[in-house]
Amino acid sequence: MGWKTIDDMDLSGKRVLLRVDINVPVEKGRVTDATRIERIVPTVEDILAKGGTPILVAHFGRPKGKVVLDMSLRQVLPVLREKLGHPVAFIETLEAAERHTEEQDTAEVMLLENIRFHPGEEKNDPEFARRLAGLADVYCNDAFSAAHRAHASTEGVAHHLPSCAGRLMQAELEALEAALGQPQRPVVAVVGGAKVSTKLDLLGNLVAKVDHLVIGGGMANTFLAAQGIDVGKSLCEHDLADTARAILDKAQAAGCEIVLPEDVVVAREFKAGAENEVVAADACPEDAMILDAGPRAVAKIDAVLSGAKTLIWNGPLGAFEIPPFDTATNAAAARAAALTQAGQLISVAGGGDTVAALNGAGAAETFTYISTAGGAFLEWMEGKDLPGVAALAQSAAA
Repeated sequence: MGWKTIDDMDLSGKRVLLRVDINVPVEKGRVTDATRIERIVPTVEDILAKGGTPILVAHFGRPKGKVVLDMSLRQVLPVLREKLGHPVAFIETLEAAERHTEEQDTAEVMLLENIRFHPGEEKNDPEFARRLAGLADVYCNDAFSAAHRAHASTEGVAHHLPSCAGRLMQAELEALEAALGQPQRPVVAVVGGAKVSTKLDLLGNLVAKVDHLVIGGGMANTFLAAQGIDVGKSLCEHDLADTARAILDKAQAAGCEIVLPEDVVVAREFKAGAENEVVAADACPEDAMILDAGPRAVAKIDAVLSGAKTLIWNGPLGAFEIPPFDTATNAAAARAAALTQAGQLISVAGGGDTVAALNGAGAAETFTYISTAGGAFLEWMEGKDLPGVAALAQSAAA
């Protein structure tokens, strides 16, 4: 795939500048979810096993090039040390890192203070990238979630050091390659969420690459309305009717089946347990709103998934946060999980709402791969080049 992994690198006695994403949720100074920290452990362990010394570089929050004490990585140190099971030396400043103190020389693992405290980071300042590169012998990027940013620690450094992907980055890229790069066909994409406007590039890219595109959530309402269907008081972007029709035409020309709900669940109130009914997609009452796909729609999705070899999923099929409007999402997730477990389907999913929905459905652990990358995952699905990945490939080719 054009980039190197840890297996390709000689790390014995080498300092490894390791870009990670440990931008975890913190409340009152305590980490409330350590998932992102846990996911970097294999990379750190493999670097140590090969005789390297990891220097962790990470961001936390959006300090915008200034020192903001509430965004110090000191907050994650206790959990980082616990999860890694190794002492971690904390380095307050880049200047301190450049001095190579005795503590640093004897440390097993080092963590550099929030890299976004430096204005040169987000500007991808060449001099700042050179200074970062000067801290190490090898660069390893394990932060796919930041790979869509052309920052000094995600892109600039790779031009100055032998570079490779960490285990998390490697797993992510291999999963994505399996889903859209060289997939087993038929390929199904499930795309949901509130607005078509946020996923125009995504839909335009997918219709040329997948065999079936299931559209759900508020997005489906816009496509229904574009076909002259009254969607009542539903969330709908009526001003994008022409765009929706253009996507439908592009899909038809590419031989991609667009799957829209044949029936829907409607309610007059947007609240948990609201009185609701199932109606045909073209029979939404004027005073009601569509909040989920109906049973016939679920059966159609089930049939499409059953005939598929690869699934890529981004976005829920309805208002999954509010029962009972999570029914379609849960049913489709359960079916995809069962097919994956049976070895009949490669299933890759990503995006914040998607992960939450699949966790809620109890299906996430069974999927082939769940990406927590957010923006990077979406940009990859849109067919865009990710600067952090491109830089690794350029380094490998040099």
